[in-house]
Amino acid sequence: MLDNLSGRLGQISKNLRGMARLSEDNIKDALRDVRMALLEADVALPVVKQFIADVKEKAVGQEVVGSLTPGQAFIGVVNQALTNLMGKENSSLNLAAVPPAVVLMAGLQGAGKTTTTGKLARLLKTEHKKKILVVSADVYRPAAIEQLRLLADQVGVDFFPSEADQQPVVIVQTALDYAKKHFYDVLLVDTAGRLAIDEVMMNEIKAIHAAINPVETLFVVDAMQGQDAVNTAQAFNEALALTGVILTKMDGDARGGAALSVRHVTGKPIKFIGVGEKITGLEPFYPDRLAGRILGMGDVLSLIEDVQKGIDEKTAQEMAKKLHKGKGFDLNDFKAQIQQMRKMGGIESIMSKLPGEMGQLAQKVPEGTAETAIRRTEAIINSMTAKERTHPALIKASRKRRIALGAGVSVQEVNQMLKQFEQSQKMMKSFTKGGMGKLLKMAQGMKGILPQ
Repeated sequence: MLDNLSGRLGQISKNLRGMARLSEDNIKDALRDVRMALLEADVALPVVKQFIADVKEKAVGQEVVGSLTPGQAFIGVVNQALTNLMGKENSSLNLAAVPPAVVLMAGLQGAGKTTTTGKLARLLKTEHKKKILVVSADVYRPAAIEQLRLLADQVGVDFFPSEADQQPVVIVQTALDYAKKHFYDVLLVDTAGRLAIDEVMMNEIKAIHAAINPVETLFVVDAMQGQDAVNTAQAFNEALALTGVILTKMDGDARGGAALSVRHVTGKPIKFIGVGEKITGLEPFYPDRLAGRILGMGDVLSLIEDVQKGIDEKTAQEMAKKLHKGKGFDLNDFKAQIQQMRKMGGIESIMSKLPGEMGQLAQKVPEGTAETAIRRTEAIINSMTAKERTHPALIKASRKRRIALGAGVSVQEVNQMLKQFEQSQKMMKSFTKGGMGKLLKMAQGMKGILPQ
């Protein structure tokens, strides 16, 4: 998402050269290009007009100082304006209420409300240590009730049963009473969606809202809807006291203007973004970080957080002790390294958050191909004997043929995997100190796993 916008804005910075000061004349073409890039990304026209006016006001007269190029100075202004447009800072959930804190999920059918409810339940349970109860008031789609039950089982939270012949208001009132008696911290309420906004739907969700008085009313919207997403958000905002927005499918192949428009149009903060189908694919929304990714600056802070969540400290410490004692980095370690990468969201996710060329490379990789390559690598390693994994030098031609047959791959693919392993082995030998430099080197070392 937003890849085209990133490319256009990156080119704009290269076109501004050799100026000591940004003026109305020398940024005129750049502003026109920014305007076109935003419109192509399906950003709402009023938002584009306001954005261009803000950038022009802040850029004109700004001096190009130090080692900055004119393009970098201009992009710095655009970066700040993008951050301001999307809300300046992260807005977390407000759960400061007498338990249970009620969170109401609203939105159109197909936006991913039910899946997002499951993702949010997992996040609140694992990262905020809350006791969660979920309930579905979608009596029009029995499959939605069953889907939420399955998601609740998957993430290990409690599900309050409901039936298609019940009244939605009765369901939520009963669930709230149960949550109070059983000392739940948070009650998540999934509501019915429609294919379009209609009076019946709005009246129903207003009644549900009035019956349970939620501390958070979150509008779940599909970012791939573009301009329609903004119009829908505005309609819901007029009908309900929305407290925030969740943008789903932010990893989709769309122009993504909703991410830049919805905050400006509704005045409500984007609190989370949904990425991918996995139950872990819900992230707090940080405007400054997304602005950085749009402008090719990467998102190193999010990457560090992914590392902290995904890295198994015990495994990492054991590997560090092994290397410190002079014992080699073997194929067991290589497999463990790959599995750690997967826990951090996969190689594509990691690389997309790196600045410059590494982030751009991730955009060129077809979705899912890196995961396929990882599975193939694991299959090859799993086809080896314990001795071969510990002593890779033993793996000669006859062993390679046996391993390839066991993994269902070609000998050439086994050779390719061993070459990737050797690259990682050399990289691990060069590690002397910790820190971000290590992580960047690791990501670059894993570049070989991506399909060329």
